Amino acid sequence: MSQTFPNLTLLENALLKRDLSTLRNKHTPNPIFRATLERISEVMAVEICRNFPLDSFDYETPLEATTGYKFQESFLLAPVLRAGLGLQNGFLKFLPEATVSHIGISRDHRTHEPHFYYSNIPTHIETLHCIVLDPMLATGGSATMATSLLKEKGAKKLTLVSVVAAPEGVKYFSEHHPDVHIFTAALDRELNANKYILPGLGDAGDRLFGT
Repeated sequence: MSQTFPNLTLLENALLKRDLSTLRNKHTPNPIFRATLERISEVMAVEICRNFPLDSFDYETPLEATTGYKFQESFLLAPVLRAGLGLQNGFLKFLPEATVSHIGISRDHRTHEPHFYYSNIPTHIETLHCIVLDPMLATGGSATMATSLLKEKGAKKLTLVSVVAAPEGVKYFSEHHPDVHIFTAALDRELNANKYILPGLGDAGDRLFGT
């Protein structure tokens, strides 16, 4: 956990540090950016899932009875469109039974305010551990809005996953959702006048989809 932000965990992994350098490089082409972001999501999924609670159960190998393990919880992945799609497949690789709910939120480039435009959230959300996927936690507006929407629909347990975060975004999100833990691969320096993270990696959605 971060000493500055008690609900923030900065994931320390050499693979993340290496691949983040690729994402940050402005000369990285879109296909490599896309593949690298998915690989980062896989590493983050492993790191985040490692401490999820387990239940034991009895089953049989071809030779004898033994004890196995399964997650206690069922999961919902909530990628925030568009950039959140870059994290979706990596998490699905390790949580293949997870429900996926997309949340569409766009940012006004003049006011920098988030605007909701789409969601598909299941009715049984209160039974699921909801993992919000938003690669860039800049102002925190989109992640905060997505998390608020999930709570309004009945979500009881939530986690936020961000690849790169700004202190301003972590602070804003934490003020609105102090009960939601944040995992990130990098806590960057600050936001610039246009509310982009510095040093950051630019617009993750644009670089992911080549727009």
